[in-house]
Amino acid sequence: MLTLPNLLTLSRILTVPLLVALLWPAEVGARWTTGYALAFALYCLMGITDYFDGYLARAQGTVSKLGVFLDPIADKIMVGAVILMLAATRDIAGIHIAAAMIILLREIAVSGLREFLAGLQVSVPVSRLAKWKTAFQLIALGALIFAGAVPAFPLVQLLGIATLWAAAILTLITGWDYLRVGIKHMD
Repeated sequence: MLTLPNLLTLSRILTVPLLVALLWPAEVGARWTTGYALAFALYCLMGITDYFDGYLARAQGTVSKLGVFLDPIADKIMVGAVILMLAATRDIAGIHIAAAMIILLREIAVSGLREFLAGLQVSVPVSRLAKWKTAFQLIALGALIFAGAVPAFPLVQLLGIATLWAAAILTLITGWDYLRVGIKHMD
């Protein structure tokens, strides 16, 4: 169980409180660019470990049930925590909260749907479009964190918000795809 890929996945989960702590001073009104810069570096490191845990597990033939279980949970914990902090710091504000909510609600709904379908022994593979959704989501959140580190460059914030909306649109499409599969197995 304590393989390197699983340890990398666990490290992502255990690092989320530090990521939140680095963004926290901005929540109380201070513009702490150093915290955002450190949070961005940590966020990138977490993204790299997300790639390598799966890659190493497949390459080493150590794919485990624990890893398959924990990896999507680690992703959702990280994304959820970042979205909540960016909303609390008003880096995501106004109508853009809708895009963040779409992403959060879809993640919760798809997790529940996957759990339900797993009980029926129905597997729903991740689609290519869902992988693009994840990429847009991670880029958006990274850009929004980075924007806090470089407030003199408002284009970074704009890129983050535009990418957040692109992720939200892909989220709706892929969420609907998962729901259509799930409905077929409900009475």
